[in-house]
Amino acid sequence: MKLSPNFLIHAQEDDGEYLLIPVADANFSGVVRGNKTLGTILELLKEETTKEQIIASMMEKFDAPEEVITADVEKALAELTKIGAIIE
Repeated sequence: MKLSPNFLIHAQEDDGEYLLIPVADANFSGVVRGNKTLGTILELLKEETTKEQIIASMMEKFDAPEEVITADVEKALAELTKIGAIIE
């Protein structure tokens, strides 16, 4: 899976917020706002990856139980898929 080229990531580093912005060809209108967790997932989706690889990377970066990270990743991927931001 990979982030669709119809979406751009904008990091607001001063406050740790990430924005996912659709471009003209996207079938979604609006802006997705997220924290560092979503930002990390979006950055990983810039390259072809799998859910398991994302979870492993998140485990290295964040100090949280695996089940919490897995749930967060699954929820984010489901939402991103729903708006057409992920190419399978």
